[in-house]
Amino acid sequence: MRLLWRWFRRALLAVLVLVLLLLAPVGYNELACRGSGETLPYEPLIADPDWQRAEGRTLMTYPEWHIVHAYDDYAAVIRDGDPHEFGYFRAIGGFWGSLCALTQASAEHGGFSGDIKPTIYVIGVSFTFELLLKAAYEETLGRLFAVLRGAERAPLDDLSARQATDYAAFLQQVPWYRWDFASDVTALKQANTSVLRDTERRIALGIEFGAKAIYARAIAAAVASAGFDELRLRVVVSGFPAAKLANIKDVAVIDEIAEGIVIETPRYRELTHLIVDMAEDGANFVEIAGNDDIMLTAISPRGEDHGGLFAFDRQGYGDARHLILLKVTELGDWLRRSDRPSLEHIHDY
Repeated sequence: MRLLWRWFRRALLAVLVLVLLLLAPVGYNELACRGSGETLPYEPLIADPDWQRAEGRTLMTYPEWHIVHAYDDYAAVIRDGDPHEFGYFRAIGGFWGSLCALTQASAEHGGFSGDIKPTIYVIGVSFTFELLLKAAYEETLGRLFAVLRGAERAPLDDLSARQATDYAAFLQQVPWYRWDFASDVTALKQANTSVLRDTERRIALGIEFGAKAIYARAIAAAVASAGFDELRLRVVVSGFPAAKLANIKDVAVIDEIAEGIVIETPRYRELTHLIVDMAEDGANFVEIAGNDDIMLTAISPRGEDHGGLFAFDRQGYGDARHLILLKVTELGDWLRRSDRPSLEHIHDY
């Protein structure tokens, strides 16, 4: 009994240390990443409160996208390489580093609302824990089986790379918990050969995908009970005829005011494409969802400085991502600049 109690205490201490390590970035963000600016006053043109969104949310949309981008980086790395070549700690550091910069910037944009911040911390801790587990395996046993395999890739190396690529593309439009992880497990079993690396990949990834399938069902149920976010928002556009706006797919003209035309559009990735198309056609933007500031991410060669809130190198691509905050009125001109970095995503609210 004394031996069992000793091991129980050691296990309990290990769990406690792990919890403290996972929560350390949260504490750092709360204590060391406070902004000093004051929220600047702004009278929204979109007066209906049902169509106004807190401006700080343009900053808070990024952390979830960082996870999406991390999976895309991972897919790029293992397309021709092995999972142990991916920088798991770099991906984790990028999440918390960018969140710190966004937290500091949020002070001038209403801050982060109390209902959103806990969600961001939960996904950040979950992302950190997942990558730590994956790193612990891929850097040890995973690396060992890759060495035993040799230079020639096994069939499940290529299959898992395709699965990672498909999953990363899926996340661009759809929440992760809607992915069919069970189908991935089935595909691994069906494609398995007698090669040792295939057996190892089938077992390791099968456990990972199986655990994610269970977690995804729980998250989907929780989201369904809490309700879904609005899928459309309103934008004030200037320098563009109302008749031309009305002919754009999924765009509805709501009103004409002195400052421009109020339109209703889809959100998320579709909004990015719509704004780019309209800007290239000469449109300017006055306000989005009752706000005069918006954030976007852009890609450039490594080493370039574009004056953003935060920048870091992408894995598997050889370039860098920038988080850039702009006035909505500057967005059209920025998109038409010939010397700008490549637009990745416009973050709405």
